[in-house]
Amino acid sequence: MAQRIESIDVSIEELEQLVDCAGKGPLPPEGQRKLKAAVATLGVLAGMLADKDTTIRKLRELLTPLRTTEKTRKVLDPAGAEEPKPEGQGGTGGAKAASAPRQKGHGRHGPGAYQGARKVSVAHPTLQRADHCPECEKGKVYPLNEPRSLIRIIGQAPVEATVYELEALRCNLCGEVFTAPPPAGVGTEKYDASAVGMMGLLKYGSGVPFYRMQRLESHLGIPLAAATQWQLVSEAAAILEPVGEELIRQAAQGHLVHNDDTRMRILNFEREPGDSRTGLFTSGIVSVVAGHRIAAFFTGSQHAGENLADVIRRRATGLKPPIQMCDALSRNAPAAFLVILANCLAHGRRHFVDVVKNFPVECRYVLETLREVFHFDALALEQGLTPEERLSFHQRHSLPLMDGLHQWCGQQFAERKVEPNSGLGKAIQYLLNHWRKLTLFLREPGAPLDNNVCERALKKAILHRKNALFYRTLNGARVGDLFMSLIHTAELCGANPFDYLTELLRHPRELAQSPASWMPWNYRENLAQAPDLAA
Repeated sequence: MAQRIESIDVSIEELEQLVDCAGKGPLPPEGQRKLKAAVATLGVLAGMLADKDTTIRKLRELLTPLRTTEKTRKVLDPAGAEEPKPEGQGGTGGAKAASAPRQKGHGRHGPGAYQGARKVSVAHPTLQRADHCPECEKGKVYPLNEPRSLIRIIGQAPVEATVYELEALRCNLCGEVFTAPPPAGVGTEKYDASAVGMMGLLKYGSGVPFYRMQRLESHLGIPLAAATQWQLVSEAAAILEPVGEELIRQAAQGHLVHNDDTRMRILNFEREPGDSRTGLFTSGIVSVVAGHRIAAFFTGSQHAGENLADVIRRRATGLKPPIQMCDALSRNAPAAFLVILANCLAHGRRHFVDVVKNFPVECRYVLETLREVFHFDALALEQGLTPEERLSFHQRHSLPLMDGLHQWCGQQFAERKVEPNSGLGKAIQYLLNHWRKLTLFLREPGAPLDNNVCERALKKAILHRKNALFYRTLNGARVGDLFMSLIHTAELCGANPFDYLTELLRHPRELAQSPASWMPWNYRENLAQAPDLAA
């Protein structure tokens, strides 16, 4: 990722004056800062120009202020798009009327937000139910429905160690040594399942490389080599493999699948003979089946469409083709299987976000129209509509908006208002070329508007790439894919990933016999039904 240059307002004339002043004496601190920033900018640009993959767009993005949001209001206001929408082409205004102003919170979390905290009940030291009030001495005191809460947050090592010093006694005659047994429940293995689960969660769920974990633990007086961490998580992957396979099998039965990929790097990667491709990718697939969302990751030379085809091969015969949501890249579609293809409307919208400064009036109309459509989809979600009810809702409210947008896009070319090769022309052409797939949500029950759920899933792989930079081998990539799949599926299902990984590693024999009973949404019920497992 290219280094972002600090944004400083300085003209060429001012820089020339600073250079002249530098030869006469020391510069003031502000002048030094501006001159250093100019030199740094020159160095970054020189490095980017030497890179053959650098494009004009990348250079422009580097030199422009960083955009932290794509919300319509934030995008339009800096662009100066204050003009009203073209007459007769506005939306219904339903989104604005239906949306209520959100109350600003205080930013603090209440006790209920600490789901993983240990709860300790503290009784009053002197008062009990129905005791006389010590203040007025007439009334009686009774417990409140909600006790007062005191939250205490302490620091601790991610992986802690306890040294049990077992007393050993030796016979002075025969030499036999008698060692005290470890305390009940401690076990004899050096690394508990919770320690291995924490290592996997930090590495593949939070992007903490093994060497950083090693450094952190060494500061806390616990030696934990990076090589040891890798050995533990790789051995754990062999235990978790049946659950990962079951997740993929169930994901293949989904009625809706999202997929996309991002680039990845594997240092020691051997390609199949005859494979002329050079890219390596991590594909993310999110499948919706029986009310649950399942995430699966695949790293290697295959694109997202090829990995999705491998998953769909496990689909039961007789099921109708699934809805597939992706962007418009052809490599995302599985060539050998029939799917109901939908394209991401957020990708189409982003083309207009990129050119809003050059075409503020036109982009304002498109962005505000799509804002209302997305708002109607949010309303359908809030109201808990069924897929059929949601389809009817969109046909009543969003269909007129999208029909108006489609007509407006056609008029821009028919009336020669837009140059086809301009940024706006290409953005409009993208919508027209993929219109049927972008508007599947207006014809098919359950079809989503965007692929954001898969984009968020891929952040797991991107975070790993930013911190660890690469996988060393294909086997390491497969271990990472397995842990990411289990961790993110647990997150999507509302389960605690650390508790989930720990319980899986504590019951290797049981999950090997029945992996379907150890999914993130049912493993707690499985433990509750078998008290001997939860012990």
